Amino acid sequence: MSLKKNVLANYLGQGWRAIMSLAFVPLYIKYLGIEAYGLIGIFVMLQAWLSLLDMGMKPALGREMARFTGGGHDAQSIWNLLRSIEIVAFCLAVVIAVGIWSVSGWLATNWVQAERLPVSVMTQAFILMGLVVALRFIENIYTSSIAGLQRQVLQNVVTCVMATLSGLGSVVVLVWVSPTIEAFFIWQGLISLITAIFFMIVVYCILPQPPHTARFSMLALIKVWRFAAGMLGITLLALLLMQVDKILLSRLLSLEDFGYYVLAGLVAGGLYILITPVGAAFYPRFTELVTRQDDLALKKAYHLGAQLVTVVMGSAAVMLIVFSERILLLWTGDPELTGQVAPIMSVLALGTFLNGLMWMPYQMQLAHGWTSLSIRINIVAVILLVPAILWVVPIYGAIGTAWVWVVLNAGYCLIGVHFMYRRILISEKWIWYRNDVLIPIIVAAAVALLCCWGMPVDIGRVGEFSVLLVSAICVLVAAAVAAPIVRVKLTRFVLG
Repeated sequence: MSLKKNVLANYLGQGWRAIMSLAFVPLYIKYLGIEAYGLIGIFVMLQAWLSLLDMGMKPALGREMARFTGGGHDAQSIWNLLRSIEIVAFCLAVVIAVGIWSVSGWLATNWVQAERLPVSVMTQAFILMGLVVALRFIENIYTSSIAGLQRQVLQNVVTCVMATLSGLGSVVVLVWVSPTIEAFFIWQGLISLITAIFFMIVVYCILPQPPHTARFSMLALIKVWRFAAGMLGITLLALLLMQVDKILLSRLLSLEDFGYYVLAGLVAGGLYILITPVGAAFYPRFTELVTRQDDLALKKAYHLGAQLVTVVMGSAAVMLIVFSERILLLWTGDPELTGQVAPIMSVLALGTFLNGLMWMPYQMQLAHGWTSLSIRINIVAVILLVPAILWVVPIYGAIGTAWVWVVLNAGYCLIGVHFMYRRILISEKWIWYRNDVLIPIIVAAAVALLCCWGMPVDIGRVGEFSVLLVSAICVLVAAAVAAPIVRVKLTRFVLG
């Protein structure tokens, strides 16, 4: 499967899933009530934290599947690894379901502070949450395998269909069957079960049949344990880095100020949607090329991926930074809210963009099986981040925390990445800085400032939207033309 098709499929899939996750929220709240919808928020949080229980198996399996496409495994060895991880995953899924069931009563009574939902309803909801999380835990094993095998078009088509059934089907169930949180989670569980079974069948059909029956192999697990353990550490530290500011600010700020910060973070965090599809498509390709020891193709793919990140994410970040007030006012229609949130959003968008620049270097490290660098850097980051927030917030408030986020990620770009280039892609560091990052983003920023300077005022919401859309297109095109490899690809596409 071509890299271009995988990137496009990932963008379409990610975009559609985002639409499905947001489109029906007002209806969920209408039929379930805000308290029951809060349980859905808890479900999302549980799913994120319980993903740590895969102990790095999911990314490890995806990497080994990519190595299989590059000749790093034969049919028997990859099947043995898959079967071994399947057995471990099924056991952990049972632990998740039973574990949440065993504490469901305590969670409903002591953790959740509800005024209208009965304890019995919340207890049943937590039990169903455990079943759904367990099923999605298993599902992730197979989606990771399909991504590693670079069949991401198929993966995204199926995922989009299931996301539609999950979102739209939930509304149908709530409107015509039962407007209860239990019915909602039962439907989610049914969709997760169907999805897991379908993806399992797909993986079984794609992989060539082994000469002998696949079996559990401790040796196969031992061979990937170091990479898996490293991924577990990286995931844990990444969760801490992404959540520690919210945990601390919820205690240090007033609820109103914390709400402004959360809203700003929600918008700035949306930038990740633009680069996740790129990383998902390029990582298996990197792994395949590393396995084949094709250094020239690896360098070309790396710079293409890095330039795509700068062009796509950088253009959006520049728009959020330069037009923050106009975008927020257009969206919310609330001048007071805009005045509070826009400055924080601009700074968070800058920090998130700097964090996104590390996406391709990070994927390259994983393709080489090198996880220790990210772990060490993130440990230092967590150690510095907590006291920095505690020191800054009493003086500067939420905006101070946003600037801490910028400084932290600037450190990644200016210091942390140098350690990678000392070991892999040794001669590519300054090419990355110049061609992949600086030239495209400087051109994008210049065009955005020019558009802002010439932007008319008092043109109404439709006019405002139209001008912002045209400005965004101009910024995106300018960044794409300024990125050397992207420009060549774009020229070939336009000229046919």
